[in-house]
Amino acid sequence: MLAIIGGTGLTELEDLRVNKRVIVRTPYGEPSQPLIFGEICGGEVIFLARHGSGHTIPPHEVNYRANIYALHLQGVTEIAAVATVGGIHQELSSGMIALPHQIIDYTHGRQNTYYDGISNPVKHIDFTEPYCNKLRAKIAQAASEIDEEVINYGVYAATQGPRLETAAEIDRLERDGATMVGMTGMPEAALARELGISYAAICPVANYAAGRGDSLHAINYEDVVLNLNQTLVRVRNIIGQLMTQHYCPVDTK
Repeated sequence: MLAIIGGTGLTELEDLRVNKRVIVRTPYGEPSQPLIFGEICGGEVIFLARHGSGHTIPPHEVNYRANIYALHLQGVTEIAAVATVGGIHQELSSGMIALPHQIIDYTHGRQNTYYDGISNPVKHIDFTEPYCNKLRAKIAQAASEIDEEVINYGVYAATQGPRLETAAEIDRLERDGATMVGMTGMPEAALARELGISYAAICPVANYAAGRGDSLHAINYEDVVLNLNQTLVRVRNIIGQLMTQHYCPVDTK
């Protein structure tokens, strides 16, 4: 089963026909909100808003372990996670959509593993390729089918938040090889890998990162919200096509 995790600006899926909402309790606490079970074009999907239904949970306070484990308990095998980013590379301007293939983790103090040596023995997962290439290919194909442009690569820098970065910090991230910056990519991707769940990120670019493009001296939050809302319409279209192509029952009549 596929799950969609919604990030900033995506607290619901407009095309989702809701069947039920389920409160799930896990050994790691409760997820950000009850899981929403529904259908898009007849295909079953679970939706979870990462920051809660009212976007009240900041990125460093999200209970990532509970979120991913709750989906795991429901039999989820694939996660398409929507994660808003700022563009570091010049081609990642406002309104672009990227499917990153790599990630660099700059977060700290987050509960980032199920194998903590306390409740579970220590285990080292392979994380050479942090995102599932098969799921990334499905998303890219869905975008292509509806003529939505996506950049099918990129290095996601996961920062702590909730504040935005300084221009000097963005310079450092660029030197490290990052092309985009966000606050929720980790430990979400690693936790999914620990549980054997295929995971890919859909990253709408809300703005240029600090010190870049029209964010050279400051980031205009009103512009960020406007750009993000427009881009998320296209993200929803891609998700709808993804469901249609790969997860909806085929009519054999």
